[in-house]
Amino acid sequence: MSATTAAPVAGSTESRARAAGLPVRTVESDIGAVVGARLQSPGYTGRAKLVVDEDRRVLLGATFVGPAIVDLLHGATITVTAEVPLDRLWHAVPTFPTTSEIWLNLLVDYGM
Repeated sequence: MSATTAAPVAGSTESRARAAGLPVRTVESDIGAVVGARLQSPGYTGRAKLVVDEDRRVLLGATFVGPAIVDLLHGATITVTAEVPLDRLWHAVPTFPTTSEIWLNLLVDYGM
């Protein structure tokens, strides 16, 4: 996602986290790659990006771009504000088939 893309964000962006001196790692994934998104809308396009504090392994922020992503923002807001460790988030299995499957893809891409 480019820095000029206006998108809904829960928590911090990568640039704000880095400016704050936090040990940041990001992971991005194509929302259109999940079955739930394709069932919702053939040709679905969208992106998801997580900003992770590498020392604490908690989510600092999440950005979602695409149709019908509002529910993804709510889950991200809870995860960020509660400082849910990624190891615990891994066990919050997303509903199939929905766009929330993107959470699993992001965590797999992260290396979980």
